[in-house]
Amino acid sequence: MNFKPIIIVAGEPNSIFLEIFFKALDYKKYKSPIILIGSKKIINLQMKKLKIHKKINLLDSSKLKKYTLNNNSINLINIEFNQKKAFEKITNKSNKFIEDCLNVAFELIKNRYSTKLINGPISKKTFLNKRLQGMTEYICNEFKIKKSAMLIYNKKLSVCPLTTHLPIRLIPKNINKKNIVEKVQLINKFYKKNFNKKPKIGVTGLNPHCESIERYNEDEKIIRPTINYLAKSGYKILGPISTDTMFLKDNRSKFDVILGMYHDQVLTPLKTIFEYDAINITLGLPFIRISPDHGPNEQMLGKNLSNPLSLIKAISFLDK
Repeated sequence: MNFKPIIIVAGEPNSIFLEIFFKALDYKKYKSPIILIGSKKIINLQMKKLKIHKKINLLDSSKLKKYTLNNNSINLINIEFNQKKAFEKITNKSNKFIEDCLNVAFELIKNRYSTKLINGPISKKTFLNKRLQGMTEYICNEFKIKKSAMLIYNKKLSVCPLTTHLPIRLIPKNINKKNIVEKVQLINKFYKKNFNKKPKIGVTGLNPHCESIERYNEDEKIIRPTINYLAKSGYKILGPISTDTMFLKDNRSKFDVILGMYHDQVLTPLKTIFEYDAINITLGLPFIRISPDHGPNEQMLGKNLSNPLSLIKAISFLDK
């Protein structure tokens, strides 16, 4: 069987990503060829720092169909990046390098060389500079996708924030029927396509205990009527449910996905339960894009102590 290559963009060069990439390659034999887009110089500097020894197989991105690839060495599309040390402080110096890496990956996807993309962590503050909420929006803009969702996936329980990287004060303004319906439709489509099942979706409320002393209550005015509408339309959906009880063991076991109103409302409990055993999947794209569920983690640079589980799960999900 011919497995499509998995394209991996290394992301921010001053991050833990290459360390966990090396560990993920050693963890198991993957059926799909893995192609890394990054800097040969940085890879060599970090391998020396971490005392890791791997061969590099340099590839020409314009001639990829001519190669017979395996994962016995690092299959690398080299993007030049001038840095003297293995690790430095994250600055906008790496912005063009990251953009060039992503553009090569996007071209490979657009040319249908692969439908599998993983990107390493990128500093939103430095790279996006407040232009967009996050990398999900950046990638969706590139492919002109209007409807998307961020699914933090674990086979036992996944979560999806209705709003992603918004300041708390802006969240209520972005809670509406259209947004909730779109997210539920994308979740349902993803589970149907990948697992041939209609997911059971639980929806959190916005306010504590789904109540409010204010005259206007989003839970009663927006969330509950939208859930009722979706339930009558054939979706397996319940809510709104207060977040302080939603993630209790007996309650969360009733659902495949919990749709929350904002980022930390659902990501915090999920990471507490599963830690690194989760991956970030962008729904709505014409290919599968996954990001390991962690950031650059500057505090752990060069220590060789970072956990590769999220990247292993990301590669394994695409290894088919």
